Amino acid sequence: MLVVVLLSRGGGSEPAERRAAERFVAAWARDDYAAMRAEVIEKDRRAMSVGQFADAYRRARATATATAVTHGEVSELREGVVSVPMVVTTRVFGTVRAPVRLTFAGDGEEKQINWKPNLVFPGVKPGEQLERQTTLPRRADILARDGTPLAQGDERSSPLADVADSIVGELGPPPPERDDRLRELGYPDDVTVGTSGLERVFEERLAGTPGGQLRAGSRVLALTLPRPGEPVRSSIDPDVQRAAVAAKGERVGGVAVVRPRTGEILALAGIAFSGLQPPGSTFKIVTLTGVLEAKIAGPRSTYPVQTKTTIEGVDLENANGEACGGTLRDSFAHSCNSVFAPLGARLGAARLVETAEQFGFNKEIGIAGAATSTIPPASEIGDDLAVGSSAIGQGRVQATALQMAWVAATIAGRGRRPRLTLERDLAPQRAQVIDADVARLVGRMMEAVVRQGTGTAAAISGVRVAGKTGTAELRDTSTAECVPSPDPAVPPCPPVLPDDPTDTDAWFAAYAPAANPRVAVGVLLVQSGVGGDTAAPVAKQALLAGLKATR
Repeated sequence: MLVVVLLSRGGGSEPAERRAAERFVAAWARDDYAAMRAEVIEKDRRAMSVGQFADAYRRARATATATAVTHGEVSELREGVVSVPMVVTTRVFGTVRAPVRLTFAGDGEEKQINWKPNLVFPGVKPGEQLERQTTLPRRADILARDGTPLAQGDERSSPLADVADSIVGELGPPPPERDDRLRELGYPDDVTVGTSGLERVFEERLAGTPGGQLRAGSRVLALTLPRPGEPVRSSIDPDVQRAAVAAKGERVGGVAVVRPRTGEILALAGIAFSGLQPPGSTFKIVTLTGVLEAKIAGPRSTYPVQTKTTIEGVDLENANGEACGGTLRDSFAHSCNSVFAPLGARLGAARLVETAEQFGFNKEIGIAGAATSTIPPASEIGDDLAVGSSAIGQGRVQATALQMAWVAATIAGRGRRPRLTLERDLAPQRAQVIDADVARLVGRMMEAVVRQGTGTAAAISGVRVAGKTGTAELRDTSTAECVPSPDPAVPPCPPVLPDDPTDTDAWFAAYAPAANPRVAVGVLLVQSGVGGDTAAPVAKQALLAGLKATR
């Protein structure tokens, strides 16, 4: 056996100063600022808390746009100084190579580092500060799916002004919560950035790479030129975008159109990916999936025809007091709360939440600026009444139109959830999150909604459409009687009002053609009445445009 013995240069034990320096720079390379501070003399530790010490290094790292720090071999102690060559990899300024020089205090084996502010970055001398001056290149263009510019040049102009106005978004000062990220990327302090729409989604690619000087006082440590970004070809189809905007009209709401196989977003109108609202009965797609996967019910299950159900002593009515029930398919087609609220309670909070998360709830969509659709943790939902309310898309469930298009796209993909993207020709990614046979059965029941149930207004001649309506109550989902209290501290009973469309959000989620899906949609119209009456016709127009675009 060959045994190799490594000795220090002196042939004896390594000096305490070198050992302290090695520990200091090794901790620096792994961003362990507490371990770095532990090598500093007590007087300097008292002057800066762990947090303050770490912040000083993080500020220097952000100033330099550093992504990694490595070190070379620690030198011998010469005239009380140990020198360590350092290599800093940066986003903007390339590779910066410079030494740090460490001095020490203490006796014997207790040697520790005399820390000074210049030690936050290699090459900075005592009395100097690390600074930078950067500029951005010309902003890159945003293109539509067909290559037509949606935003170009300094004026961000487009020959498709009507489409661009509805999707490109705005440029402006960055919000405070983005300051740290932009500083890490090397943006100048007075920068304007994409604050909404595609300008926000593709910000870092459109902005390109800043250039400028990294300085220690008046000395230049590194110099680089700005590098422009490449034009970004979005997945937005101008004709589909126009159709979605026109179908939504002046109403507050959103329309999202997605290709199920690729996850490409063909259109986003209004608040389609930012507006969170209770999804109402479109969420029954999730509940039905969970119930079928748990084998709580099946195609042959039947339920009594009734106008309401009672959970935890509280009545939950069907929409407009309708009497419905019968087979599971008919109950889904006619959106029976009296069937699905109890089924949700039987499924239980844990399984309901798990199924929702399989469809993408509680997960970031991966598109900058997009809101995350949520369902509370199972432990926070509450009793059977709360679970039943959640199962019909009420309670504290919140979704966007894009989320419900994603749900429809997952069923359209036979249980494969696509990665959503606003970029054309990105390699598609799909994850099998729902059993394929269950997804097929849910899809057939969604067809019944459009063929004979609450969603007939979305029917397209010659095309099999699968969909689900939703009418989300914005006030109270129960009919529990309110008993006036003599206590003036107790709020009075709300007035009984005639049917008011502003009491409800209208929803629709769908895909088509059912046998070979090419397009999925999600529609939300805020305070606009019944989903089958107002959202389904909007979905039909979006589906027609999507089908034409994907022929």
